[in-house]
Amino acid sequence: MSAKEYNKCVDLYADSLYRFAVKMMKQSEAAKDIVQDSFEKLWTNCRKIEVDKAKSYLFTIAYHAMIDEVRKCKRKAEFILQNPKTESHNYQYSDLNELLHRAVDKLPDIQKSVLLLRDYEGYSYAEIEEITGLNQAQVKVYIYRARLYMKQYIGSLETVV
Repeated sequence: MSAKEYNKCVDLYADSLYRFAVKMMKQSEAAKDIVQDSFEKLWTNCRKIEVDKAKSYLFTIAYHAMIDEVRKCKRKAEFILQNPKTESHNYQYSDLNELLHRAVDKLPDIQKSVLLLRDYEGYSYAEIEEITGLNQAQVKVYIYRARLYMKQYIGSLETVV
């Protein structure tokens, strides 16, 4: 990869990588650091990486950096199963976007990351498998569970409208 190709990668992928990182980390500064570190690693290994694999490489590096950061902060990250009935709401609210963000924030980190990669960034199951290191069956299960939780969290259409 040449310097010109690297700069093109920065132009093409920096925004989507930042959106993914800020959704996962919930902190703008931490997300910026992860994006910067990802591009630094891409530059360090630019001779080894093909241009058409750069996007996948960047998201893989960012994903693993976020997981490491979460582990540092939590030390013992135990995913607590949440009861969707206690997490749902009964009040009237019309801002579906805010409601969806709240539901995504309540997901366990692994479910949140695969859901964001699939539904927000548009990656295929195979690409998510490559980025996260999970097998395709695990990716599908996590996405299914995340979508099921969000469906139960949002509840009926009358609640949203």
